[in-house]
Amino acid sequence: MAQEITLQAACPATRIPAGDVVELPAGGTYHLAQALGGSVTLRDAGGLYRIAREHLAALGPEVAEAVAAADETGGAGGGPFGEEKLWAALRQCFDPEIPVNIVDLGLIYDLRHEPREDGRHHVDVRMTLTATGCGMGPTIAADARGRLEALPEVASANVEIVWDPQWTPHMISPEGRKILGLD
Repeated sequence: MAQEITLQAACPATRIPAGDVVELPAGGTYHLAQALGGSVTLRDAGGLYRIAREHLAALGPEVAEAVAAADETGGAGGGPFGEEKLWAALRQCFDPEIPVNIVDLGLIYDLRHEPREDGRHHVDVRMTLTATGCGMGPTIAADARGRLEALPEVASANVEIVWDPQWTPHMISPEGRKILGLD
């Protein structure tokens, strides 16, 4: 993606990979590096920045609408509640540096759900990151939790980041390997 974007308004962004929140100025020019899962990764000479879905308006209406429309078409969808629906929700979460969802990257180690008395479910996820020093962990985990809790059948979700076993590229699914050109 080589699209150049000029911010229409100042907006908060998360610096990648440090995870620090910074303010990008209105009028700043960036290159669109990735637009997946409802968020956008911008690049300039200073590095990479993740713009969360709630701040997409700063990119201008045309870009914001295109990103939102793409996110809506890739949701977990309808159908009965079950593990597949949970996996589909997690497939809408992306590492902001890698154009592969966290499921196909092999970052999800465990997914469990328990029914509650009210008929809804609590979901527990154990996941890792591609690098132990990645400051984006809380952002990616919050995105995963938000995707799960957006399902009407889910009352709450807990996403825990773990480091054992350590992630390796061998954990990438065949689909992820194809997207990355590793086959």
